Amino acid sequence: MVTLSINDRKVQVPAGSSVLDAATAAGERVPTLCHIKELFPSGACRMCVVEVKGRPGLVPSCACPAEEGMVVDTRSPRVVDSRRTIIELLLASHPFDCLTCVKNGYCELQTLASEYGIDRVPFEGKTRHHYDDYSSPSIIREPDKCILCGRCVRICEEVQTVAAIDFTRRGFDTMVLPPFEMDLSETTCVNCGQCTLACPTGALHEVRVVERVMQVLQEGKKFVVAQAAPAIRVSLGDFFGMDPGANVTGRVAAALRRVGFKQVFDTDFAADLTIMEESTELVRRIAEGGRLPLFTSCCPAWIKFAEHYYPELLPNISSCKSPQEMMGSVIKNYYAKRQGIAPQDVYVVSVMPCTAKKFEALRPELAHAGVTDVDAVLTTRQFARLIRIFGIDFSTLPEEEFDKPFGGSTGSGDIFAASGGVMESALRSAYHLLTGKDLEHLEFEPVRGMAGVKEASITIGDRELKIAVANRLGNARQIADRVKAGNSPWQFIEIMACPGGCAGGGGQLFGYDPGKVEQRIKAIYALEKRRTVRLSYKNPAVTDIYREFLEKPGSHKAHELLHTSYAPRAAAG
Repeated sequence: MVTLSINDRKVQVPAGSSVLDAATAAGERVPTLCHIKELFPSGACRMCVVEVKGRPGLVPSCACPAEEGMVVDTRSPRVVDSRRTIIELLLASHPFDCLTCVKNGYCELQTLASEYGIDRVPFEGKTRHHYDDYSSPSIIREPDKCILCGRCVRICEEVQTVAAIDFTRRGFDTMVLPPFEMDLSETTCVNCGQCTLACPTGALHEVRVVERVMQVLQEGKKFVVAQAAPAIRVSLGDFFGMDPGANVTGRVAAALRRVGFKQVFDTDFAADLTIMEESTELVRRIAEGGRLPLFTSCCPAWIKFAEHYYPELLPNISSCKSPQEMMGSVIKNYYAKRQGIAPQDVYVVSVMPCTAKKFEALRPELAHAGVTDVDAVLTTRQFARLIRIFGIDFSTLPEEEFDKPFGGSTGSGDIFAASGGVMESALRSAYHLLTGKDLEHLEFEPVRGMAGVKEASITIGDRELKIAVANRLGNARQIADRVKAGNSPWQFIEIMACPGGCAGGGGQLFGYDPGKVEQRIKAIYALEKRRTVRLSYKNPAVTDIYREFLEKPGSHKAHELLHTSYAPRAAAG
């Protein structure tokens, strides 16, 4: 431990901590714009400067090690003036369209300008300009709003190892753009949306779809239904002042009805369906000597990552569609038929914690007979906006149930929201398929938690099944490299692109907060444990759809509607 003084208060922090860490420990808020706690500090924005006694200039606290006996002032007149000047300079070259910006109310630059009392911009001069990029099905780039903090670049390159964007040009003309100033759709971007969480302004955000959904609802020409993902129920409350991880399952269903959806379904049902198909596929590959390890296929960002970087591993990826797509498929090909509605007259809207789901919904290989499974995808952020547009007081909504037949779900469906949840759910069902028995202890702790890579093994009958779970694509690359090299010990692997899985998805509340992600995951497991039914194969609604329509897991009919295939894409460079 080292002891130092922060604003005349003694504070002890572990050796190796930064002055910023020490200030935070002392309860002092030091503003930052470029800092990402889990990455090596860059000190680029200079918002976090402080005075250190005995040093001539201001010091970036994020990059300055805390030392024994150090005397630090985080709010001296000199420090405050410096921060105000930085904000004023940033505003001088920033568009003044705050009222119509998607980040209005969530913009860190806007917040700092308010906190530091900036009510005018004393500087005028040349500004940078680049066209807005609407080419991606998931993410919009507005480069004029970029403040060159570098957070998106570091997340994309150092954490996700995709490097779809970077600093380009020189000097004043420096901008963050794709390589060779291509459109984002021309790069290896996987649409994970982690850059949108990292961006402090409105330079990066998801593709707009709220107005289109409202238009379809108001026209009344389509039978409009909604489905809500498992992670939504523990993250939507963040937008309405509720505690992190607050379980708002019933309010989600109620809000969707009040917006005007004809039917409101639970994607948890399709998660159970996914488990039935994926565990059957795993057991068949094991029994028949099929290609192993089997990778899960629920994360569309991971799928596109593999198509770009690991095309030789595509046969290892499960042919199962994601829960979103399975739900869309059964709605249009089973439910619509029961209701006497043509599939093309059903409009399916998904509420997802993910920006990559927007891309996934447009994949031609996921359509059936020329009709897409899903027509529009709202992120958690966009659903919150829709609720506000309709004037719904979310905090006072009554708890309501999802509609049948796709409202019934299990605990195994719930935990899809967390990294390791798909793996745990699949193992429960695979155990039953191989032994005919229920797994005695359903909690599989080794695959839970926020760790980037988790390894474990489980004994099923006379077989030992070795497994791995990775979240974030940099960690996925470590796993995929070993499989590609032929030295993988695993038979089953789960990959999620986002930290903690869908709980930390790119469509959640702006600004990545690992503490909130952990609270969401904790809440999901608490919800799952209270479930009466916790095993996918015991979901009565799933049993019914197989008996009435799909025949059995892995059947020809199931493959026709619930499975797909993938093809290589152009590699980076």
